[in-house]
Amino acid sequence: MIENVLHPRIIENKDWATALFVLAFAIIAFTKSIFENRFGEFANLLFSNKYIKIYRDSSHLKSGFTIALFAVQVISFAFFIQISLSYFGYASKTDWLLYIRIVTFLVFFILAKYLIEKIIATSFNIEEFSSQFNLQKVTYRTYIGLLILPFNIILFYYDSISRNIPLAIIAIILVSNILTYLVSIKNYQNIIFGKLFYFILYLCALEIAPYYFMYYWFTKGSA
Repeated sequence: MIENVLHPRIIENKDWATALFVLAFAIIAFTKSIFENRFGEFANLLFSNKYIKIYRDSSHLKSGFTIALFAVQVISFAFFIQISLSYFGYASKTDWLLYIRIVTFLVFFILAKYLIEKIIATSFNIEEFSSQFNLQKVTYRTYIGLLILPFNIILFYYDSISRNIPLAIIAIILVSNILTYLVSIKNYQNIIFGKLFYFILYLCALEIAPYYFMYYWFTKGSA
């Protein structure tokens, strides 16, 4: 007698991710239609620094263009973090509750870091430099977030992809961040060298220490 054993079929829900990907591209399309000229300059950021020169005023940090694309950046980086964790066996990439936690953490981390930067910049009397420096970092990181968005879609919907792909993207992001700092230092070298001591404190306190503690917390927590 043949005994039939029924195994439950686990169907992963990916509808929430599809909705978020559509939302991200809708925000990009809407932003492009409203800020057509600015978006065109932004799209050429990889080949030209014209955008940085035109929109270097710190007031642009709170503009609708920056805020809209910042939302896309958060969506994109949160997906990449979750996908990377899943590829290395730490999480499931279809866990929408985990995605919400990652988004919440990213938003809290970025906003808290921004507020602390404002306080320290005011204490060191380098508010204008801090605002321009922050705007330039946001601009380049938003650009990176938009670039990796299509890769997130591929990595999310296809399971048979080598681990080397996420590792390569992580390496590119790290190198891009280092280049962003170097470009920023070059652009504001006159201000930096005039207040070198304060800049070193600013760099150590807000650009190195937070990421070091995040790395320490993650490696200690997963050990």
